[in-house]
Amino acid sequence: MAIQDNHSRNDPYRRLTFASFLKSDSLDAGDEAYHTDGDHNHSDNKDAISTNSDSQRPSNASTSDSSSSPIYPLSPWNQTYYPPNDNTTAFSSTNQSSWNQSCSPYHKSPWIYQTRNSDFEDDPDNGLVGTIVRQEGHVYSLAAAGDLLFTGSDSKNIRVWKDLKDFSGFKSTSGFVKAIVITGDNRVFTGHQDGKIRVWRGSKRNPERYSRVGSLPTLKEFLTKSVNPKNYVETRRKKNKLKIRHFDAVSCLTVNEDLGLLYSGSWDKTLKVWRLSDSKCLESIEAHDDAVNTVVAGFDDLVFTGSADGTLKVWKRELQGRETKHVLVHVLMKQESAVTALAVNLIDAVIYCGSSDGSVNFWERKKYLTHGGTIHGHRMAVLCLTSAGSLLLSGGADKNICVWRRNGDGSHTCLSVLMDHDGPVKCLTAVEEAEDEVNDGDKADQRWIVYSGSLDKSVKVWRVTDYAS
Repeated sequence: MAIQDNHSRNDPYRRLTFASFLKSDSLDAGDEAYHTDGDHNHSDNKDAISTNSDSQRPSNASTSDSSSSPIYPLSPWNQTYYPPNDNTTAFSSTNQSSWNQSCSPYHKSPWIYQTRNSDFEDDPDNGLVGTIVRQEGHVYSLAAAGDLLFTGSDSKNIRVWKDLKDFSGFKSTSGFVKAIVITGDNRVFTGHQDGKIRVWRGSKRNPERYSRVGSLPTLKEFLTKSVNPKNYVETRRKKNKLKIRHFDAVSCLTVNEDLGLLYSGSWDKTLKVWRLSDSKCLESIEAHDDAVNTVVAGFDDLVFTGSADGTLKVWKRELQGRETKHVLVHVLMKQESAVTALAVNLIDAVIYCGSSDGSVNFWERKKYLTHGGTIHGHRMAVLCLTSAGSLLLSGGADKNICVWRRNGDGSHTCLSVLMDHDGPVKCLTAVEEAEDEVNDGDKADQRWIVYSGSLDKSVKVWRVTDYAS
């Protein structure tokens, strides 16, 4: 299995022998750094971004007329066509990533346009900021860290945006990107339709470059475990699979960095626990009777899982003998409708649960987890939830995003309904804007940048303000 080396001293790619490979302590010795430079075609870069401004806010209709633009077909392959608006700063040649080279026909893309949200025209603190259009496919996952936004779609590719500008990107070989989480050490974990969890890391020298540094489980652990028959479980169609590996789509990921653990849920009905320090699979739990749709790490080191079997379960890490394992401590809900989304308010210790019937139930940590009530705001299934301070945002199959505020008495008030998507809202994430300077000791309003991904092939960027009471 040893791979022939190129004996030239100038060759930086030298492979390990099989024996030395098994002794390696690296995250995944079998994976090379995965670079995108020179390894893409013109069809890879079909994204565009637009931002609203007070001076120029045209509608979503045609971007040009016969008197203001050249008569060329609106083709993404047309390198000579440029939109009549001059809002092309996002594609400046001074900030080119490996996904946006100057030779690309998308350097100034005809897909650039600006959107308009009439609901908030007179309120600069709330409303639509901009739109990222993804021609590659439906948007299934989002993650934000500081000024970086990571987007995953059914194109198998992950795109990175910085300050709403095309910044970088990296490619996987297979599997829709269904989940993304980011850790504090600049690692990115992506869950895919093909059952794999891939690991990426940003370069310190070149922030625009991301390399694949491994996968879960690592190849070393996979080979080690595969020799013991006790490490196999029977799956559908009477096939045996290693229990440390998902054999169906990885639908959700969450991380507890205080414990150094990553949790993955899958359509194979299992919850798996991974140690971040060495990427080892610590546990594989038969968590539900149907697909695990959502998982979130919560307060008190609890882990919540929701499934298509209609149950919401609570897991806690406890010492059992000489081992530490996750045990089931509560089944908060069991219903006919599937559990589709979870979010945790860590400040008030509240767990929110969205269902396919359009409702959002929540439980509060008092002496025990107590059901606090049900929120109704969607006509169709709730597909995603995210918490932002005292705010809860819910996205649904009805194409709407509801913004809720948790009041002091535990009730919830709908502050607004964000309506600009043309398809179901599949994923949400939010980051807090920098606080405004406040005089005389007044409490500042919290402003959040909210990203919403949809099956209409777009990501909307919103500003939402939680006014100080």
